[in-house]
Amino acid sequence: MAWQTHQDLVAAFAALAKLPDEQISLAQSALLIAAGEYPELDVRRELGHLDALALAAKRYLGAERDPLADANALSRYLFDEVGFRGNREAYYDPRNSYLNQVLSRRLGLPITLSLIYIEVGKRLGLAFEGVGMPGHFLVRHRDEKRLCIDPFNGGVLLSEDECAQRVREATGRFDLVWDPSYLAPISAKDTLTRMLRNLKSAYLQLDDLPRMIRHIDYMLALQPSLAEERRDRGLLYYRRGDYTAALEDLAAYLRAAADNQDASAVANLVEKFRMEKG
Repeated sequence: MAWQTHQDLVAAFAALAKLPDEQISLAQSALLIAAGEYPELDVRRELGHLDALALAAKRYLGAERDPLADANALSRYLFDEVGFRGNREAYYDPRNSYLNQVLSRRLGLPITLSLIYIEVGKRLGLAFEGVGMPGHFLVRHRDEKRLCIDPFNGGVLLSEDECAQRVREATGRFDLVWDPSYLAPISAKDTLTRMLRNLKSAYLQLDDLPRMIRHIDYMLALQPSLAEERRDRGLLYYRRGDYTAALEDLAAYLRAAADNQDASAVANLVEKFRMEKG
């Protein structure tokens, strides 16, 4: 399916926001994100790639469901046989965050590789869920809470101490005090928002204003309460010369986040923009 306009995709995300979280398809949603960059992307065909991976992985599973054996089998297939791996060499390449590119290149970030692991597992009746640790995304088994898998590192199984070490390495905070809540599951909406923030950050490094704005549009369609994203979009609009949109976003930010530390600075900017516009 070829998407006609950016507004079509934003509308699709707005429709997702109205669904109960458990009904949101991570795979389909991630492909809607990718369709913004690849307008000719065929979502149904890409979902078929996940179906094919699950069909091939099925032969690795035993007859009885055992969480540890299932996790080892799925990891062996996806990472040892198919060759999915974390892209350490070009971590901030935006393609690592687009699901269609991760499926074709076999390279991704912790969150996109985790999404593939979860979605293939779901097609096999395996109960995996995302864990949004600071700086490093993991997967855990829904019924065996201590069974954590690291898709970015070949699907290895991690103890809680090893999870803590991953956080320290990813954040550079080697004195960080571990909090067991870091292993709490993350919602579908928060997972998608995290993916979009990764893309926003990647395009920030490239100073690509239109793509940063586009991914903020998706975030706000999914979670309109993200006031800081509205502020950031307003500043990007201003840099682009779209002063009307900039004022609208920054004024909305001030209404929603009047107590934030930067509210006074943003209010001064709004007054400055109004004077320049006037």
